[in-house]
Amino acid sequence: MTSAREDRREEILAVAARLFARDGFHGVSIDELGAAVGISGPALYRYFPGKESILSAMLVDISQRLLEGGRERAGSLDGLIAFHVDFALDDPDLIAVQARDLAAVPDEDRRAVRRYQAQYVDLWVRALVAERPDISEDRGRAAVHATFGLINSTPHSARLSRPAMTTLLRGMARASLAQAPAGE
Repeated sequence: MTSAREDRREEILAVAARLFARDGFHGVSIDELGAAVGISGPALYRYFPGKESILSAMLVDISQRLLEGGRERAGSLDGLIAFHVDFALDDPDLIAVQARDLAAVPDEDRRAVRRYQAQYVDLWVRALVAERPDISEDRGRAAVHATFGLINSTPHSARLSRPAMTTLLRGMARASLAQAPAGE
């Protein structure tokens, strides 16, 4: 069971993700964020030391959750694809914020995000190379990153119903990995 404080922190993070995705981290004031969650801007400091810490908490948390979810599905490329497609469809704001505003995160947290992301990619590469022994690890890593680009474009391309978009993205991701040339 979560406490009221934890629930409020989660609410702040969700609203911040939406606002940061729409207007950019630097385009949202602490007062705007507070108003969007129904408190004064300065009242946010009861939950976070500053706006940067909100962004850090948001991006470190999602990177940890992706890694944990990936670990639960490690070894199953289809499981990883399904998991990541669901993430992209459920949390497109986080994808947009991470792509645009990671540079605004303090160095230590930015390194943590990058470390978690690298471990997540490694899970995918191991699953792909296990399924496709004809593909080198370097080529597999490039294919995985290209597939993430496809899936993570969802905030810009989701025009179909959720079930149709899920089917489309899973199929395209699967096809892109299956057809990645072994090459050199």
